[in-house]
Amino acid sequence: MAKSTKSPKSTSDKSLTFRSNRDVAVHVTDLAKAEEFYGKVLGFKPISRSDDHLAFDTGTFRLWVNKGPKALSYVPSFTVKDSAAARRHLEAQGCEPPTPELPTYFKDPFGFLFDIIEG
Repeated sequence: MAKSTKSPKSTSDKSLTFRSNRDVAVHVTDLAKAEEFYGKVLGFKPISRSDDHLAFDTGTFRLWVNKGPKALSYVPSFTVKDSAAARRHLEAQGCEPPTPELPTYFKDPFGFLFDIIEG
């Protein structure tokens, strides 16, 4: 990830307001094992399933379990009005997606991942 030497700039553009939502994601290499653990061991209610993801109602937040080449810990999600504008804003501040396969994920200055979704 390219490090920015610029000071962070705030913006008054309301389309760049980042709001937390009730979605959290993890990435796993074994979706069947994750389904067993989160669905049966922890007892979370399944909401959806595909070949690439699971979604569970945990009570307070929706847990997205995504299949990937490596495990990633919990990733909070933020809703923005304009994802393209948010992406430009974040990239101008030196944030980049950790891999091309995760274009809506960004690393903050401390190395923590977060996701942006338009809504």
